[in-house]
Amino acid sequence: MKYDVTIGIPVYRSKDYIRQALESALVQSYPSIEFLIVDDAGNDGSMDIVRELQAAHQRGKDIRILTHHENQGVSASRNQIIDKAQGEYLYFMDSDDVIAENTISLMMQNIHQYEAEIVFGSYEKIEMSGEKYVYRYPSLQLLETDALASFAYRKYAGIQASACNYLVKTSLLRENHLQFIDTDYWEDLVFTFDLVTYISRAILLPNITYTYLCRENSLSHYQQRNHIPKDEIMKNVAAINYLKRSSSLLYNKVYFPNRCYNIVMTDFYIACHILKRRNNIVPSISNREIKNLVQHPATWKQIGTFRHSRIKNMLLFLMGKLPSFLCVSMIWGLRKIKKLI
Repeated sequence: MKYDVTIGIPVYRSKDYIRQALESALVQSYPSIEFLIVDDAGNDGSMDIVRELQAAHQRGKDIRILTHHENQGVSASRNQIIDKAQGEYLYFMDSDDVIAENTISLMMQNIHQYEAEIVFGSYEKIEMSGEKYVYRYPSLQLLETDALASFAYRKYAGIQASACNYLVKTSLLRENHLQFIDTDYWEDLVFTFDLVTYISRAILLPNITYTYLCRENSLSHYQQRNHIPKDEIMKNVAAINYLKRSSSLLYNKVYFPNRCYNIVMTDFYIACHILKRRNNIVPSISNREIKNLVQHPATWKQIGTFRHSRIKNMLLFLMGKLPSFLCVSMIWGLRKIKKLI
């Protein structure tokens, strides 16, 4: 059976949240939706709730379950969703978040109106303290080649890092062999950061369509723990190094200087978190490792040809070439000025 949209939800140990998440998907006002659930072998009762809804809900016949016999991680689950989705368009959500009732209707309306390949919604983030942050895009139509990537890279964190809360053409992902890298850390940032380079027609909406609920022990909150395994941080580093390697194919693009700047600034903020929580990281991270972290993806010769963001990229390049102690001292000093350490 073919659908207009697939909502893909990887499920792993979400017993306390999956009902609310899945129900928010099932009450969507848009009619033609497949709800593709990946059981990633959490074995905590989450899938009992999914199967209960599958049996009892009026849209239960549209719920399809893919089962992993052992835990494979969120990247493998999302890649299977890409491969198996029966919807013309694909929307990812996490099993502990919720979406607004009109999310899919609003996005499909814009898909049809502008013949768009992707539509992004704005979102809110609720911290464990209850504090709420709203991330609102301008109402924007980006309908030319490289326009979305140029917008995304125009400033640090110019577009959402999450793989959730955008509706994208499924065939575009498949034809360009776009997959999540094999890691549990920042796989969504890498996916979205590269995805925007393949998009020619994009819509950004100011409407809040997604609520991201921060949870205790979330993978994205290692910096709040008293004991931080070095391996977790190095997986973040590996994800950014993947982006550095993929950047080499984009040198002739107008957005390449800003993409480079975004990548190294992400490294920079990782380095700041390392310095802030250095005594909690086991085993320790050396100055040399921090210096290696902030290496620039472009060459000095390439930076010299940049028509914009040249000075910023030059400074970041030179920072990575300093002796280890001086490099770390520079990071410490710059971030202390901005009160990030």
